[in-house]
Amino acid sequence: MSMVRRSNVFDPFADLWADPFDTFRSIVPAMISGNNNNDETAAFANARVDWKETPEAHVFKADLPGVKKEEVKVEVEDGNVLVVSGERTKEEEDKNDKWHRVERSSGKFVRRFRLPEDAKVEEVKAGLENGVLTVTVPKAEVKKPEVKAIEITG
Repeated sequence: MSMVRRSNVFDPFADLWADPFDTFRSIVPAMISGNNNNDETAAFANARVDWKETPEAHVFKADLPGVKKEEVKVEVEDGNVLVVSGERTKEEEDKNDKWHRVERSSGKFVRRFRLPEDAKVEEVKAGLENGVLTVTVPKAEVKKPEVKAIEITG
């Protein structure tokens, strides 16, 4: 999960908020695939997901450029785990094509998120527009404790 980086130049701890795995995420797909264009194991498993909480819902946004609606699956498993998975298919290759660079990844991806207790998992909604998947998980209303005034006698 990437942290929001603080921009205060006087904060000596600002770099501690950086994601230590950012470099690793960008290196791993290249290491897995090597120079073999036919290797589909270099999935974009590092699909980035933002998770924000509003007063009404938990909202997840994932950048999935080039992925069709039919290639994405959104599920809730074990009652409280949101699972976003899918596959970006590889572009068809023509024997007459001469590739100069292949940087876009293809393959399978999966992300799991344990939802909080206030999540209404039976009302989850998902939409894919302009390469951005938005999953909205409504929150249950927090039951306010019932307060009963007691009359004081005496």
